[in-house]
Amino acid sequence: MVSQRLTVLQVLPALESGGVERGTLEVADHLVRQGHRSLVMSAGGRLVDRLIGEGSEHFAWPVGRKSPLTLRLIGPLRRFLAEQRVDVLHVRSRLPAWICRLAWQGMPAATRPRLVTTVHGYYSVGAYSAVMTRGEAVIAVSDSIAAYLRANYPACDPATVKVIPRGIDPALYRPDYRPSPQWLDDWRAAWPQFAGKRLLVLAGRITRLKGHHDFIALIAALKASHPDIHGVVVGEADARHLPYLAELQAAAKAQGVADHLTFTGHRGDLREIFSVSALVLSLSTQPEAFGRTVLEALALGVPVVAYAHGGVAELLAAMFPAGQVAPGERDELIETCRRVLAGDHRPAPLPDSLELQHMLQDTLATYQELVAAREKGGQLAYAR
Repeated sequence: MVSQRLTVLQVLPALESGGVERGTLEVADHLVRQGHRSLVMSAGGRLVDRLIGEGSEHFAWPVGRKSPLTLRLIGPLRRFLAEQRVDVLHVRSRLPAWICRLAWQGMPAATRPRLVTTVHGYYSVGAYSAVMTRGEAVIAVSDSIAAYLRANYPACDPATVKVIPRGIDPALYRPDYRPSPQWLDDWRAAWPQFAGKRLLVLAGRITRLKGHHDFIALIAALKASHPDIHGVVVGEADARHLPYLAELQAAAKAQGVADHLTFTGHRGDLREIFSVSALVLSLSTQPEAFGRTVLEALALGVPVVAYAHGGVAELLAAMFPAGQVAPGERDELIETCRRVLAGDHRPAPLPDSLELQHMLQDTLATYQELVAAREKGGQLAYAR
């Protein structure tokens, strides 16, 4: 293990919101706290100020822009890596990974950064996605993702793959957490329709993959027997998905639940929202690589009912098996929610392996092992 100060560059398309972005900021903050130099390259976004405030440096490059012109960044990026004396290049998305890899390949092997990729999703299988399996270390965010890599990318050396689950801070997400009185006052003032209601929350960007139609059907099925419930959809719709948001609002009206369902748009206070909820839902039509919001809700002691596939299935098996539903089975979803709402179901405590500190320590250790392997003239290999 090396003890010198590392310069680490993390690269992703933007810093707006989402699990990839939050994980990037958490690793960046940990690097700074451990005395290392943390650089992040993205097109920017609402999280940049926080990143800089926590001691990292941000470089605004359009590395995620889907245009042939993005290839023009390869040469400048190669010079940037050399000038900044980057020790570790950590890429978290496919298009930036291609730009980074092409820049990295053109550098002398003895002096170029060590290359780390994190596979954050079930990418479509093919040459474009394969770039995420070609790091000197490949981080899989769950056992499910590691299995997906083994099944679909036989050229990926299993010795380079390490499972590092995303983690959360147990000091911030704990069963006895309660929002501040000021937050509660603001929440009640903003959403008076929630008064006296049990909230069922679905969080995530407004896209077809998140299962919003199933959520609307669930609220419609429950409203007669559970008149005290109210559905809450937390997440933003970008310009491309505004027609889909209108479609959802029309569906809610058609099913008679427009008054039982609220779309809040983007919120930066999911912890507080989850803590005042009766039930959190995860209904993605495609498996989630990890399911961070599911873990956050469970750690707060809030029951979660979810389609049990991908990383979410792993989390439910560990903390709340009662919330498992076969993907796409609406009838089972409705009955499971009725059962959970009728009982006194509580999730199991947060496992140590899913604490934030473990993720941060394992990620930094991966960086350090890569650099140490170069100094010894060897390669990094993980026992499987």
